[in-house]
Formats: sequence, structure tokens, C-alpha cells
Amino acid sequence: MDVKWINSEEDVIIIAEDEIVFYGHSNILSLHPRTIEITKRHDLSLRGDCIIGVAANKSCRDLNEKVRTELKQVGAEVKMEIIVEDKSFHLDGLGAPHLSLLDEHDIVIRKSTFVCPRTLAINSSHASSDIPRSIIELLHEPDIKAIFRIMVQS
Repeated sequence: MDVKWINSEEDVIIIAEDEIVFYGHSNILSLHPRTIEITKRHDLSLRGDCIIGVAANKSCRDLNEKVRTELKQVGAEVKMEIIVEDKSFHLDGLGAPHLSLLDEHDIVIRKSTFVCPRTLAINSSHASSDIPRSIIELLHEPDIKAIFRIMVQS
């Protein structure tokens, strides 16, 4: 999905956008204070306390090329949205030139500046523990479908 539009409220130009579809799981805890993760894997243990969704249709490697390119630009700002039924949660982060975006299974958003092949964004405004419990309760249902929207802006 290649887009270029202006958000009039903030006078920001969105230069690239992508969406990941993922599903809930009965073991979703969403308690981690530093990260959020979405995975293509279907299984989830209780140790994965940063994971908010499984069976995702994309990993870092699968994101559209425009988003991958723009995330690696100096000063790339990323707006993200988690949408579950009629509820949504917004967070902000940064891209970085040293992002590789090569992981074939996962997408991780970090409050820190740590980067590995699973990292989509750093310096996130929120972690999984910040997501409203009303959204997490919905994500306990294995059949619940959710969307993770990524918007890179300049």
C-alpha cells in the first residue's frame, strides 16, 4: 500500500503505510514494560508476555518495500495503531538507518534503542503493558481478528 496524504490535524505527510492482520490467543498477557510483539507463529507460551497477537500475515521481512525503505531513513517517524473490533490504541516510534527488518517471523516495537532483525521501531511511546485491558481481553479470543497499522511520516 503506497500512500502519500496529509493529516490536516498535524500537517504531517504520510509517505508509506502498511497493515498487518493478526489474531488473538488465550495466552496473551501483554504485560511487558518495554516491548510489543506480533508474530506469525500460531503457538504462544505464557513466557511471551510482550506478544499481543499470533498468526500474523506479515513479519518485518514481509512489509512492503516502501515502508521498509522509509523506516530506514534518518529521522523517520512512525505512527502505529492497533485495531481490535471497535477499539483502537495509538503509539509512536522512530525508524533508524540501522534497522535491518529481516526477521521472517516477528515484528517488535521497542521503547529502547536496541535493534535486531525483529525490530520495526525504536523509542516507542508505549509498550504492551500500556495497551488498555479492554483490548487485551478481546485478544484473549483465538478467533478475534486485529489489525496493526504502520504509517511512516516525514
